[in-house]
Amino acid sequence: MARKRYLKKTPLEEARKLFLAGIDASKLASETVPVDDALNRITAEPVFAKISSPHYHAAAMDGICVRAEDTFGATEFVGKKLSRALKDVAEPGAFAYVDTGNSLPAWANAVIMIEKVRQLDDETVEIFESVAPWNHVRLVGEDVVATELLLPRSHRLRPYDLGALLASGHTSVRVKAHPKVGIIPTGDELIQPGEETTPGAVIEFNSTVLAAFVREWGGAPVKYPKVKDDAELLKQALGRAAHECDVATIIAGSSAGEHDLTADVVAAAGELWAHGIDVMPGKPAVLGAANGKPVIGFPGYPVSAIVIAREILRPGLEKFLGCAAPSYPRVRAVVPKKLASHLGLEEFIRVTLGRVGEKLVAVPLARGAGVITTMVHADGLLRIPSFIEGLNAGEEREVELLRPEEEIENTILCTGSHDLAIGVLEDQLKLRHPGLKIAATNVGSLGGLLALQRGETHIAGTHLLDPETGIYNIPDIKKTIPNTPVVLVHLALREQGILVRRDNPKAIRGLRDLTRKDCRFVNRQPGSGTRVLLDYELKRLRIDPASIHGYEREEFTHMAVGVAVASDLADAGLGVRAAAQALGLDFISLANEQYDLLCLRPFYESARGTQLMAIVRSQSLKTAVASLGGYDPVKAGEVLYQQ
Repeated sequence: MARKRYLKKTPLEEARKLFLAGIDASKLASETVPVDDALNRITAEPVFAKISSPHYHAAAMDGICVRAEDTFGATEFVGKKLSRALKDVAEPGAFAYVDTGNSLPAWANAVIMIEKVRQLDDETVEIFESVAPWNHVRLVGEDVVATELLLPRSHRLRPYDLGALLASGHTSVRVKAHPKVGIIPTGDELIQPGEETTPGAVIEFNSTVLAAFVREWGGAPVKYPKVKDDAELLKQALGRAAHECDVATIIAGSSAGEHDLTADVVAAAGELWAHGIDVMPGKPAVLGAANGKPVIGFPGYPVSAIVIAREILRPGLEKFLGCAAPSYPRVRAVVPKKLASHLGLEEFIRVTLGRVGEKLVAVPLARGAGVITTMVHADGLLRIPSFIEGLNAGEEREVELLRPEEEIENTILCTGSHDLAIGVLEDQLKLRHPGLKIAATNVGSLGGLLALQRGETHIAGTHLLDPETGIYNIPDIKKTIPNTPVVLVHLALREQGILVRRDNPKAIRGLRDLTRKDCRFVNRQPGSGTRVLLDYELKRLRIDPASIHGYEREEFTHMAVGVAVASDLADAGLGVRAAAQALGLDFISLANEQYDLLCLRPFYESARGTQLMAIVRSQSLKTAVASLGGYDPVKAGEVLYQQ
């Protein structure tokens, strides 16, 4: 079967307009629901007050009700006596006790606070102020008057709106129905969560992610069973979804491969508006109509599907409901390093955010469309327009937040060498201070030092060995960032060594074995402490790095090295014992090294820095890090150097 080519790719804004033009919001049904169940629903019609609120003249204070004219002449120096009124009749100079919210008798038109009243006996009081008519009284309709417009059409109902509805006489309200969104996962390779995984099998989670977004944006997801890569079966499933729902969506099969059937099926079922959108991730998307209903063909990669959902499906649901979905604000942040981009494609970069001094820093995450965990860690999305080729380091750009802004302000940026202990540190920090967060970026020890120098991180994990002195970190700090005010704090000694598969099938015993022709090695990136340690040991043993097959292949974390070994992409790699233990690998110990946290001094001396250091020095942190295996955190928190 010949592979298809994309039709002419459509700019994102044009694609969104095409999709919205295919939505007839007037066809969306409405329903009546109890006010108690109406939170976040959208009003289908204007709501008018049935009764006034309050519907009687009510006392606004505890005290006595009076005729205002009976109080004239009373001052703080000259009191005036009033007598308790009979039940419903009051002579001039009468009063009656009232509590807040009580109805005023017909003869009264003012309230005096009880603090301003002196009781003389059971029937007589003395007042020391005169009051104007309707003093401390809530008049009929003070809040809302019967027949007055209470809420407009297409209004999202909030908690206080529910109170206003009930106060104005409504026990139910007419709201727009949740737009139904049919979700059809496709692919022979799909298995359900919890089923046994085998090579080639893909756990189907995209439908759950999309369904959650649909609920969040005011829709009602309808998840259909998965459909195999069969055009006729997909056509039947699409026909059912387009008949039963307001929007039909198909997950995967939207690209240009042999088994990508979505575009052809949509075209055959109705209209194909777009195949391919100028956005990354998300380019292989399909838009069209079936049975008069709008259809989206989502790419199979999860981040691509999320981008298309946010940029196309969400505005569609907002049009159905006539009301924007809740969203977080946008902020401006500095990009710490140069970001290349594809000219002609609008790109969405996932970033973590943190404020260092006065500067909000946006640290890019991995850009792979299949890496769903980057969305877990992302604080925001940074857009690179299609007409530029990227961003320069230090450039300020707008970021659409994915979390509340206060969370961003409480983020501690940790940029530098990867270590499993950082995850433990964040967990311990969260136990004591749930509002704080550590956002870790793995760029190697040297990269962490340079990020501190540029004011782009609060702390850097580092384990740089100086070959001349055998001292960790301090010589490199003095040489690389001599003018940056920093404090070096010890975290742990950790065991580094060679990671090999269980039972060591290649019988690797040390670094010399890495030069064998049957041994495939995976390295760490230049500037990482692990790479520095390896090069130091190779030089000491007089081993030529060029003799190691795979020396040039690089990963950015200990776990990535371990996964390469565990999945038989490599026979050996350098990493910490904890990574071997976590992945069920064997471990050949080479050295104990010093892993420290280098802090910007202003951060170290700040309230957040003090809180973090208290965790670093805590026994609970030391116990948790030691349990990883291959760590000695006894001296965690000890200050080693300041400049």
